[in-house]
Amino acid sequence: MRHRVRKHLKFNNKTFAHRDAMQRNLVTALFLHKSVKTTEKRAKSIISIVDGLINVVNNKDEMNAIRQVMKTVYTKEASIELFTNVAPKYKGERTSGFTRIIPIKYRDGDNAKLVKLELV
Repeated sequence: MRHRVRKHLKFNNKTFAHRDAMQRNLVTALFLHKSVKTTEKRAKSIISIVDGLINVVNNKDEMNAIRQVMKTVYTKEASIELFTNVAPKYKGERTSGFTRIIPIKYRDGDNAKLVKLELV
């Protein structure tokens, strides 16, 4: 049985702390640079995190939104970017679908599918 096993969260032999740190780094980089080049599996794993953070900023009061965002985003610059430039673009417009995945190529060496994850 596959109780509580999520397919997109399986990264070979990575601990929960390692996976969490990797996802937080990717989310921080995405908000700072508006796009990031990574593998397809990693990109799919952070889409729900990005959607949730943008919804938190748009729907909650500011102090609680700051607390929620700082649990996930590492740097102050990334959170300021989220609050001032990224989230206001989507206010009232939609509740999900803030990112786009564009396939690039297969990586030499391990043949992993590389994609560009960007904000719509």
